[in-house]
Amino acid sequence: MKDVIEKYKDVVVQIATPFSTGTGFYLKHHNLIVTNEHVVRGSKEVAIDGNAFDKTTSNVLFSDPHHDLAFLTPPANTNFKGIKLTLDPISDGDKVIAIGHPMGLKYTFTQGIVSNATRLMQEKDLNYIQTDAAINPGNSGGPLVNEAGDVVGINTMIFNNSNNLGFALDVQYLKTALSDYKENYGKIASRCQSCSNMVYEDTIDAGYCPHCGSKIKLPSDLDDYEPTGIAKTLETIISEAGHDVKLSRRGPSHWQIENGSAKVHISYYPKSGYIMCDSFLVKLPKQNIASIYEFLLRENDKLEGMSFSVHHQDVVLSLVIYDRYLNPESGKSLITRLFEKSDHYDDILVDNYGAIWKTDDD
Repeated sequence: MKDVIEKYKDVVVQIATPFSTGTGFYLKHHNLIVTNEHVVRGSKEVAIDGNAFDKTTSNVLFSDPHHDLAFLTPPANTNFKGIKLTLDPISDGDKVIAIGHPMGLKYTFTQGIVSNATRLMQEKDLNYIQTDAAINPGNSGGPLVNEAGDVVGINTMIFNNSNNLGFALDVQYLKTALSDYKENYGKIASRCQSCSNMVYEDTIDAGYCPHCGSKIKLPSDLDDYEPTGIAKTLETIISEAGHDVKLSRRGPSHWQIENGSAKVHISYYPKSGYIMCDSFLVKLPKQNIASIYEFLLRENDKLEGMSFSVHHQDVVLSLVIYDRYLNPESGKSLITRLFEKSDHYDDILVDNYGAIWKTDDD
């Protein structure tokens, strides 16, 4: 288990789009990142993050809605480890490990067994691997691996939000897609859902499959994402504060900005109208906790519009804005101040009170 974790920590990536988040994994032999199509649906460019490289953008090269597969461009000049696709079929009762970023929790490994190695989904006429390894939203697109550390499937879906009834697309479908795409590697492509042929930018016939005439859309044909309303205002503020909006998106109403050592989460809740800005600064030490609490309470009396709290072991500096009063000028002033105070306080908490710096996995 430990060897598998070490092998996959560098090749499993987190994927974020304006619509959702998910997981992908890098195949060195093919120089591609593999994920589910539904993870990147509606996007021709996504944000990717991993242990072996800094957060960056990636283009969607290939999409296959029927098999729920997509290929992305990998980051340049990155020395990934190599992983293998299994040569041996999986069997009922085999032990497997699901790897991914469920609920945004980076690098989560869950072990289970194969409940049914060939579960046929009638509506798609595809075989899935049914497993009791915990699979949750955010796991989609990540690898399901066997005890030898080889990929046997792509974690794809759960049943009724159950964490012990997950399904992974059999790796044989991925092998077929890789083989078909290999002939035109690097070109933008989609698989036609009607005739299953590969369609490329230089073969598509005015938006229709050249083989069967069905309507088809390539990833490159998708429009660039344009936020509206409060989301647009918030993205303007984030951009003017000096941060890359494309790398900050975590869905249509959520953003994560790395500001120095602090991670700032901005979430908008349209039903309530609240915009919650939480800056996760440091972790509590095992000693001297009382003095930190005293310091935080004293500072809460001085802060205007912001407040400290402790969530589990994390010290959080928070700002709440009501959408009715948000405009680019006032919002930029408030959020920029949150960034500045975060940089100010995390040093004090570490240097004077023994707080612990957060790591990338926290």
